[in-house]
Amino acid sequence: MGTVSAVLIILITILLPPIGVWAVAGCGADLFINICLTILGYFPGHIHAFYIEYIYYDRREQARDGRFAARRAPGVYSDRVQTGGHGYGTMQPVQPTH
Repeated sequence: MGTVSAVLIILITILLPPIGVWAVAGCGADLFINICLTILGYFPGHIHAFYIEYIYYDRREQARDGRFAARRAPGVYSDRVQTGGHGYGTMQPVQPTH
């Protein structure tokens, strides 16, 4: 399911970059910055949107592997993107083995 959602987000971002940012970051500073960049130039909006999505999916993969990034990604203001959709300190419970 992760690959399908990533491809869908990329296709949406190719058409309208702010919608792709909204899908991963929600409504906040990252969306506002992307709207401004898209108005100023279509390509700066794309670069910013793909950067936000790369950070989101990279942090999501790290969290899935049990690794958490020590530093915040520069230029990303959404906590949802910074954590890859997971909250800090959120861990899956360990199942006891018998």
